[in-house]
Amino acid sequence: MFYKSLILLVLFCISCVASSDIRNLDSFKASFTQIITSSSNNIIEYKGEVFIKKSGKILWKYETPVVKNVYINNDFAIVDEPELEQAIFTQLESEINIIKLLNTSKKMDNDTYSTNIDDVEYLITLSKNDEKIKEIKYKDKLENNVEIKFSNVIQNGEISDEIFKFIVPEYYDIIRK
Repeated sequence: MFYKSLILLVLFCISCVASSDIRNLDSFKASFTQIITSSSNNIIEYKGEVFIKKSGKILWKYETPVVKNVYINNDFAIVDEPELEQAIFTQLESEINIIKLLNTSKKMDNDTYSTNIDDVEYLITLSKNDEKIKEIKYKDKLENNVEIKFSNVIQNGEISDEIFKFIVPEYYDIIRK
């Protein structure tokens, strides 16, 4: 379920990067803190960096509590788990349709947008002073509350395509789903 929630979040982030209401972004880079609160009030906090290009290339670099890198290129995902010495390769069911996502995104007020993807409602908040993406909140299908806070945001900055290339170490186990 972690991977499905992550893919849904990536779809939503791409819609935000491509949205003309949010400065028609070509790229997005930020540090993030992701807080997941279960229905029994257990909390786990992840930290890392995210890199997104309008072309459909995405990299989530989780740094704590575990090191994990999630690479997305349109309809293909790789989850690199260095601590487990494994990589999971997943063909997504369909290519990300940015136009469909944009059409579902609704501006709620000057700094808040909402969209529903695969029966999950996402709320995105922009910083009032610079209109950069500040936060995303949603409740996943397991009833977990998810809050992702962004800092050190760079919108429309240069991001090299090299960062999105994953080379599998020869000692890794490969899992194909």
